[in-house]
Amino acid sequence: MQRFKDKVALITGGTSGMGFATAEQFINEGGKVIITGRSDETVNRAIENLGTKAFGIVSNAGSMADIFRLKEQIKQYTEEIDLLFANAGYGKFAGVASADEKHFDELFNTLVKGTFFTVQQVLPLLKKGSSIILNTSFVTEMVLQNFSVYSAAKSAVQSFIKSFAAEFTEKGIRVNGVSPGHIKTNIFNNTGLNPEQIEGAIQSIVPLIPFKRFGEPAEIAEAVLFLASDQASYIHGTELRVDAGILVIR
Repeated sequence: MQRFKDKVALITGGTSGMGFATAEQFINEGGKVIITGRSDETVNRAIENLGTKAFGIVSNAGSMADIFRLKEQIKQYTEEIDLLFANAGYGKFAGVASADEKHFDELFNTLVKGTFFTVQQVLPLLKKGSSIILNTSFVTEMVLQNFSVYSAAKSAVQSFIKSFAAEFTEKGIRVNGVSPGHIKTNIFNNTGLNPEQIEGAIQSIVPLIPFKRFGEPAEIAEAVLFLASDQASYIHGTELRVDAGILVIR
């Protein structure tokens, strides 16, 4: 299927996990992709793996200077964008008693300010009929210990779906969100846990998931690209949960 033939996607945080899987599938369906990542090493490695239809920009979603350079960097490759998947971010967790201002600002700068101003800066390149997909999380609806700051930041991103949709309707730009559940990504890398502890945490979570497994990044990619495709042409201002039903099946 070539749903995205001759189309261009910008995927922030596209060097691994859900972003990389979405880039890979978008290319497989005929499109070209610009990905962002925080280092030359990760961007170059991803581009090498994605092939000749992928281009990379070193850009940190937590840096306003990087975000304000993004539009001109994109224009080195294209004058128009068909899909913006605002995916850049990571998990970092702390309890209320131990969280400090640095922890709070780091997450809000990357997840909230980063998402908002990325959309703002890329907006002039989004043509009529294009699509914006925001990456939220099931934790906006499910209480987890030590997730208060992360959940609040993702809830702010969730709120952007409706407000952006209302504002961009007249521009002919659809806005939706994808809400992943437990997915096989590097989300535990910033927790300070060693590999054995990470594996232990994963094994403690699996029994709580209705399907008894973590989701694959490719399963999120399929949801993102459905929302970006003509098959979802009447879907606007909504959030698609891809979480194995963890919020409704207990």
